[in-house]
Amino acid sequence: MQTLDQLFFSQRNNSDSFMEIIVNVIIVLIVSFHIYVLWLEMFAWESRGVKVFNNFPKDLFPKTKTFAANQGLYNGFLAAGLSWSLFIQNPEWQDNIAYFFLGCVAVAGGFGGFTVSRKIFFMQALPAVTAIALMLLK
Repeated sequence: MQTLDQLFFSQRNNSDSFMEIIVNVIIVLIVSFHIYVLWLEMFAWESRGVKVFNNFPKDLFPKTKTFAANQGLYNGFLAAGLSWSLFIQNPEWQDNIAYFFLGCVAVAGGFGGFTVSRKIFFMQALPAVTAIALMLLK
């Protein structure tokens, strides 16, 4: 099991440490959001989901329960992949895995922002793109 120092400071130069912390904090926030969405869509769709998605007709929640659970599962995969990236010891592979899963989040968030609601872009795609940009700058 890694310590917090190992989690936030991998085998890189100390000059990269601050930027690495910022990127890892953003990734943890993205993971937290996707775990929340997993819970909401898989386990609380008919209770909490009705309150969160108040523009969605209430009579459709029971009918779309399995559809929402499937979406929640995909959010869980994104959270798992990004979590995994935080524990990889090799800096090159850590970045590669993070880029891949952040790219998946950015594409999904961009598509959702374009097709469903702009809010999805700001909640999903923008943080992922920000993390990618900061990774490229370090």
